[in-house]
Amino acid sequence: MVGVDIRRTLPGGARYGEAMTSSAVDQAVAGLARAIYFLDRGLAPRQKAKAFQRAIDVVTDLDEATLGELVTSGRITSLDGIGDSTGGVIVDSVNGTPSAYLARLDAQSAQLATVGAPMRALVRSDLHCHTTWSDGGASIRAMAENARALGHTHLAITDHSPRLTIAHGLSPERLDEQLDEIDRLNIELAPFRILRGMEVDILLDGSLDLPEESLARLDVVVASVHSKLAMPADEMTRRMVLAVASPHVDILGHCTGRQIMGTPRAPSRFDADLVFAACAQFATAVEINCRPERHDPPAELLAAADEWGCLFAIDCDAHSPGQMEWQAWGCDVATQQGIHPERIINTWDTDELLAWTAAA
Repeated sequence: MVGVDIRRTLPGGARYGEAMTSSAVDQAVAGLARAIYFLDRGLAPRQKAKAFQRAIDVVTDLDEATLGELVTSGRITSLDGIGDSTGGVIVDSVNGTPSAYLARLDAQSAQLATVGAPMRALVRSDLHCHTTWSDGGASIRAMAENARALGHTHLAITDHSPRLTIAHGLSPERLDEQLDEIDRLNIELAPFRILRGMEVDILLDGSLDLPEESLARLDVVVASVHSKLAMPADEMTRRMVLAVASPHVDILGHCTGRQIMGTPRAPSRFDADLVFAACAQFATAVEINCRPERHDPPAELLAAADEWGCLFAIDCDAHSPGQMEWQAWGCDVATQQGIHPERIINTWDTDELLAWTAAA
């Protein structure tokens, strides 16, 4: 996840290899940013994306004449921070020629729904994403513009609540500042709508990690367990039920907390029937978390939530624009389970969703 403005290289914007009228520096940055987008989409090791970010930093310090001369003479890799891959993307981008490297990254990281393609076409939003305000790698603007390029009409910004200090969680004061930025961007980006949200920690006693007055200002609240995931099942059940019963909570995030890639983490134990019955009773959607490290809930719990008649949110938990394409997986899983699109709150239009969150 790398914080770079990719507005000119979004899915609905200019593609690599297309003729562009911008400067050579802009062309090089656009190509490098496209590589970052694909690397993030494919969940590549972070150091790879960082190498392309370093290359962007190097290129933006160059003037047009210097960059042109280095490209023409084949000496672009003589610069510190520019290697064969980054240098090749720069040369192809400046010359306006198709990049085999970018084409390969694109093919390797493609996120295409199969059985869930009809549902994917109905999806209008992602309701769980992070920005540079907490532990994300891109600005609110970049995430919103990418969501719009993907065909969405609205996006919930849900950075972390204050307790998650490792993720630079937002205090009520910082949240107020973020909400001011969202209000300004909504004027600029209309009719696209950025929803005011937060991923709020569920504390050990089932309470929420944000004051009542702050929760009341939000359009969307995702409540998630991030601590003591191995607590006894009965205690975890009580903790989760109390949280989803809150009138402020709209979505139960990544319900098991499991991690299936990297360093594995066992899923939390809880009484699924009690938790999902509470979700159904209190109109709290169960998240289908599309992050490849999570893919949460597992199939048997998704089936249980479906049986209880729960609503669902197919969310990417994206920390960069490229990761927002992971929704394809969730659409496939929901379709395979037989969940009707009307029970997927991401398929609702903005007004319908906001009316539901206000009433839930």
